[in-house]
Amino acid sequence: MPREFQRGHKARISDLTAGTDLYVGVQISAPGLTFDISCFGLDADERLSDDRYFVFFNQPKSPEEAIQLLGAQAGDTESFRITLDRIPPRIHKLAFTATIDGAGQMSQIAPGYLRIVAGGEEVARYAFNGSEFSTERAVMLGDIYLKDVWRFAAVGQGFDGGLDALLKNFGGEVLEEESAPAQAPQQPQSGGVPGFAPPAFGVPSAPPASTPPAPQP
Repeated sequence: MPREFQRGHKARISDLTAGTDLYVGVQISAPGLTFDISCFGLDADERLSDDRYFVFFNQPKSPEEAIQLLGAQAGDTESFRITLDRIPPRIHKLAFTATIDGAGQMSQIAPGYLRIVAGGEEVARYAFNGSEFSTERAVMLGDIYLKDVWRFAAVGQGFDGGLDALLKNFGGEVLEEESAPAQAPQQPQSGGVPGFAPPAFGVPSAPPASTPPAPQP
């Protein structure tokens, strides 16, 4: 059975699992709404000092692939693979957030959760629902953070504004290109414990070159 967390509860990752290869799944939904689910890799001052560690639909992994966006699977709206022993020393916190793309407010959401899976077993779950929020358009769901050792905290803090406001809150820069509409939500597969099969984010192979015409006499 996973350890159940409530808002504000914290625990050492080592008390949940001996592993450092973690799956983080988020389930959040509301009729007629779509969500952007992101991970912010923050420095010791809780700032996004390196925007390569803002992992979201337009940037699905960090440079060394310590943070990878996996997509909808195993009943989760969005999921991540976190490899703790590959996270660079300057990153002290991974903040998992969900924002509404377009109109709407967090009080409309159905019961959802953030969960951690390690070694094929769900080890932690933080459940939430719309009654905990009002007119907010974003929520900071949970943190994996470094304080001597890696720890998990269930946050559940509503936030006015959307993804751009969260970026500014963490000290990031909002660029015009980042205001592109979110991808259409994928249909999650049936519930269960996910396996690690991160999508291949390699560069597509080039099409075969056409055969040059034979020289004319």
